[in-house]
Amino acid sequence: MAFFNTLSQETMAAQQAFLSRPIIQQTLSGDISLARYQAFLTEAYHHVKHTVPLLMACGSRLPETFNWLQKAIAEYIEEEIGHEQWILNDIEHTGLDPLSIKTGTPALPTEVMVAYAYNQIDRVNPLAFFGMVHVLEGTSIALATHTSELAQSRLGLPDGAFSYLRSHGSLDLAHVKFFEDLMNKIECPAAQQTIIHAAQAFYHLYGEVLSSVEGAE
Repeated sequence: MAFFNTLSQETMAAQQAFLSRPIIQQTLSGDISLARYQAFLTEAYHHVKHTVPLLMACGSRLPETFNWLQKAIAEYIEEEIGHEQWILNDIEHTGLDPLSIKTGTPALPTEVMVAYAYNQIDRVNPLAFFGMVHVLEGTSIALATHTSELAQSRLGLPDGAFSYLRSHGSLDLAHVKFFEDLMNKIECPAAQQTIIHAAQAFYHLYGEVLSSVEGAE
């Protein structure tokens, strides 16, 4: 079995636990408040701003046998630069001052998820970062476009408030294909297990991030 299929299969239980969280179910049923959407964007900003630094750290720590991944990481970096600014722009279109978000602090689950990512790269195995990619990109493809449509219909916000979600939604399918092809080139069993374990952890950690906005009113 190709590794991407194995990764998807081995993380299916974690994915289902993630999707069953009340915040996900409430959102998909249209239960979306302005405060919750603003809280979601706030936490998104505080983890997305680390994407490029994490990619750089991952690329710099790859063992020599995985140096071939550096080209892919460079492509990811080029694609991801500036996405946190999109979120700040979205925040401004919801009526919040983006500077207050930029200079603020994230919720604890966001801090923990980001810290886990850095720790895995620095002290365990840099390939664990691809577990994070699998969760965040896969989740965005599955939920972002539909969620943005529900939120805009419910909240009446302008298109400019949804650039982050829509750029990471169903139009981003090429990224998933790129990731799938990349994962299928990883044949080392230990590396595969590292990515699977990290993806399982990130489903839980990202679920905690999203659950942290549930109380926003």
